[in-house]
Amino acid sequence: MMTIAFEKLKAEFNRVLLSLGFSEEKAEICAAIFAGNSRDGVYTHGLNRFPTFVEYVKKGLIKPGAEPTKENAFGSLEQWNGNSGPGMLNARFCMGRAIELAKENGIGCVALKNTNHWMRAGAYGWQAAEAGLIGICFTNTIANLPPWGGIDPRLGNNPLVIAVPRKDGHVVLDMAISQYSVGKLNQYRSHNEELPLPGGYDEEGNLSTDVAEILQSQRLLPVGFWKGSGLSLVLDLLATVLSQGRSTAQITQGENESGVSQVFICIKPDSSEHTAHLIEEIISYTKTSRPEHEGGSIYYPGENMLRTKEKSLKEGVLVDEGIWGKVLGL
Repeated sequence: MMTIAFEKLKAEFNRVLLSLGFSEEKAEICAAIFAGNSRDGVYTHGLNRFPTFVEYVKKGLIKPGAEPTKENAFGSLEQWNGNSGPGMLNARFCMGRAIELAKENGIGCVALKNTNHWMRAGAYGWQAAEAGLIGICFTNTIANLPPWGGIDPRLGNNPLVIAVPRKDGHVVLDMAISQYSVGKLNQYRSHNEELPLPGGYDEEGNLSTDVAEILQSQRLLPVGFWKGSGLSLVLDLLATVLSQGRSTAQITQGENESGVSQVFICIKPDSSEHTAHLIEEIISYTKTSRPEHEGGSIYYPGENMLRTKEKSLKEGVLVDEGIWGKVLGL
């Protein structure tokens, strides 16, 4: 690993995107998102994912100039078509629409079909929280998770985000449905490291901390075992039904993960002092638990990200030297 200044990282992404036909505005936004993901410690959807993004653009799966179009509206619910545009731009736009609807009506829900990977899911939770709103969003994916009791991947590792605005640091839960996301597994593999806790099964069906064995068997461990399996299924149902887009089953028929379905929900909370007090009460009480290890701390979802962001801006963004070299050569 090495460190790169945030602005340098963003400039290289911007250079490559401009060469691929992105407009200056879109290149700037996408570059900032990729660089920001690595800056905040989500390396799997920052620099590490960028070469794959470039590959998808070259294959025509991601169309740089595409814009989302509205297909239906029912009060606080809207359905949009992403038209195979860059997933991050489509997601930012649709969360923006959900924010507008929530400010007008108290709640807003935007369902999106025919879009692409949105990179860091939590980014859209942060977007809602920064606007002072509760945000909930999720997406379906290609099948890479076996249902509970099964061997073959039939469920998507469908990320779920729930964000609650807070004055002293927003609470943002950003979770994959597997114990470790596929990107995180690949990160452990590239560093030749064992997982700290079992993340899936080997070919014989035994729980394993060996990343190579888990990726070989394609049997990732759902969070909460059967509960995670059920959660993945209902998230796919909601994303597909609300957007009228493609399901995990349909997405998996192609070789690449594209044309996915997503949902963005915003709720306008009571902004009174009483609400702020309730939030602090919950967080403060959680932090009174004794740490498992001496010198350890209890963190709420999103707290560590703020620490990583501050450190990255001060000391430079951690990057994988091999992947950085690949990006410089693009």
